[in-house]
Amino acid sequence: MVLRGKENAMKQITEALYFIPGQDDMIPDSHVYLIGRPESKDLTIVDAGLMGKGQYKIESIRKAGIRLTDIKRVVMTHTHLDHIGCLGEIFQAIPDAELWVHRAEALLLEEGDERAVYGMDMFQSMCQAQYGIRPGAFTFQVHRKLEGGGETLDLGGTAWEVLHIPGHSEGSIGLYNHQDKILIPGDTVYADYAIGRFDLYGASGAQLKDSLMELSKLEVDILLPGHNRIVEAVPPGYILETARQWEPYLS
Repeated sequence: MVLRGKENAMKQITEALYFIPGQDDMIPDSHVYLIGRPESKDLTIVDAGLMGKGQYKIESIRKAGIRLTDIKRVVMTHTHLDHIGCLGEIFQAIPDAELWVHRAEALLLEEGDERAVYGMDMFQSMCQAQYGIRPGAFTFQVHRKLEGGGETLDLGGTAWEVLHIPGHSEGSIGLYNHQDKILIPGDTVYADYAIGRFDLYGASGAQLKDSLMELSKLEVDILLPGHNRIVEAVPPGYILETARQWEPYLS
């Protein structure tokens, strides 16, 4: 079932998983994934996107016939600006939704510490001036602090393992569905043998290498990254080969 085109940008990947492509601006806008069987009335948004993109994401969901009141939470793969920028807009439309974030970045959000949002001081100054963002705009209550390490989430009748995969950021997580072999890795690994940057606040090339090696142990048929194209037929050994290509730069 494809809902892409003039009327809607949202694509159905499985009966319990939808994809809303990001709309890149001067800064990339992250993809959004919607998890859960519609009849469960217990749906989850994964990531939000860039400032000003909230209405596009919300309208894409509405046009698919999904009620906003059925969305119970937003899970963040990490809290960089291109993923969390329109979270406030999402919560205006879905005020009762909870926010779930890995503990390492959840504590920063609750304290109004925006280093993990902007990544570097120069980028923070530029974005605040360009977009008129006030200091402290990304202070949020986090309702559930994710840990990883075998933690499993029941999201609308589907089971997703939480994987703590630091490197791109300190609190980066992936979500893995064993049944359909689906991986949502945030910005840790992309299509076309690309990986996320590792020069921002809380990032680490060595940790990113370790995280890629951990992901390479998974059977992945569908790769749903935070940006660029999704891959619905992942070649065997793809993540391991990606890790090997980047290994000299991640030591």
